[in-house]
Amino acid sequence: MPVTDERALQLVRARLDEGRALVEAVIGSERCIEQIAAAAETIAAAAVRGNKLLLFGNGGSAADAVHVAAEFVGRYLTERRPLPALALNANISALTAIGNDYGFEEIFARQVTALGQEGDVAVGLTTSGRSPNVARGLEAAGELGIATIAMTGADPGPVGAAAELVVAMPSTETPRIQEGHMLAAHTICEWVEATIAGQEPAA
Repeated sequence: MPVTDERALQLVRARLDEGRALVEAVIGSERCIEQIAAAAETIAAAAVRGNKLLLFGNGGSAADAVHVAAEFVGRYLTERRPLPALALNANISALTAIGNDYGFEEIFARQVTALGQEGDVAVGLTTSGRSPNVARGLEAAGELGIATIAMTGADPGPVGAAAELVVAMPSTETPRIQEGHMLAAHTICEWVEATIAGQEPAA
């Protein structure tokens, strides 16, 4: 079916250009590449040990958390044993009960405290870097000796300050940050699967 409105083509080209610019910015940032690699190694080491991955975020980042958890429990590219991963924003009853009884800022922290244990990895996703509930979730994880990773935009904000490791996408645009998060997450999944396949020892 032919496109009749040139503006639609212009919009598609513009957004693809923006996506390409983000990837080029990541490629040009050795720091960002090292952050993604460090996150991959941290999560892979936990997977080899048999520990679990806890993910959480709001809105689109909540959807990304569910997506990544599914890649671990199911598979990404290769056949291997299922890996334990939970998206803490997926349990509607828990979110509404905790939010009602303790406040919205505690919806992830309380679940981390209930489900997490030393050796696990907690990943908080946020495009703004300023989500109080994500920061609290990472803080609760740190108190339990759980490794903490924040996936943010160019300004990690309070969420980045609450994490041991920050994967900061070099963008201030919410859609581009989310696209960058999924590119990084898929790369992490691939490294984890390669590590599990080789059963490389935990760091």
